[in-house]
Amino acid sequence: MANLSGKTAIITGAAQGIGLACATRLIADGARVMLVDLQPQGAERAAELGANACFFQADAGLKAQVDAMVAAARAAFGHIDILINNAGVTHAAPFLELGEDDFDRVMRINLKSMFLCSQAVARVMVADGTAGSIINMSSVNAELAIPNQVPYVVSKGAVNQLTKVMALNLAPHAIRVNGIGPGTILTELAKQAVLSSPQSRHTILSRTPLERCGEPEEVAAVAAFLAGPDSSYMTGQTMYVDGGRMALNYTVAVKDAAQ
Repeated sequence: MANLSGKTAIITGAAQGIGLACATRLIADGARVMLVDLQPQGAERAAELGANACFFQADAGLKAQVDAMVAAARAAFGHIDILINNAGVTHAAPFLELGEDDFDRVMRINLKSMFLCSQAVARVMVADGTAGSIINMSSVNAELAIPNQVPYVVSKGAVNQLTKVMALNLAPHAIRVNGIGPGTILTELAKQAVLSSPQSRHTILSRTPLERCGEPEEVAAVAAFLAGPDSSYMTGQTMYVDGGRMALNYTVAVKDAAQ
């Protein structure tokens, strides 16, 4: 367990999936957490997490709402130590059929939101003299492309570079910036998008050496590590939580469910 006693965190995209798992883990490790999401059910999730959780409804890709989010976090916590940029969406379409509006929407939510939230929070950290930690949720698809996920792949590749350039800029202020690149994690989104049939499950497992999908809690454990003191000499890195997928240049045999 990371020692996050006395620390405060903002987590975007926290109403479900990896974001909610990160909030649950950070609270278990002693932090107070503001869950941020456009979906109102985030309020219910925050209530379930108890007194150390609160909820703020916002679109993390809109500057005015980000500024309001940061002001609310300061009012609630007094200071901000940790930011986890987790808000993200996908849009499947062949390259020749992808619409401009859909490309812009994915880039705004997946990439611009990280810039806006990080800049706003980092300004507060610098003003308060806080040695903070910012964590950007990337993906294996920052490096491994999927043909019908054009804006998602592009946005995640850019997130890795944003992580590096932020880390260089903020190092003089003792603010560390790192990324996490999940593989296929068993969120509701993944179950609907890529694990909806035996064929798609077979495809995923054939390129996963550990022969299983990951759990949101396994990503959250890495987030807690990056948020806490045990990663104090790490910045500008993206850690891949992918069951070995990034190291693989072939497919592996998959056992049928009946075996």
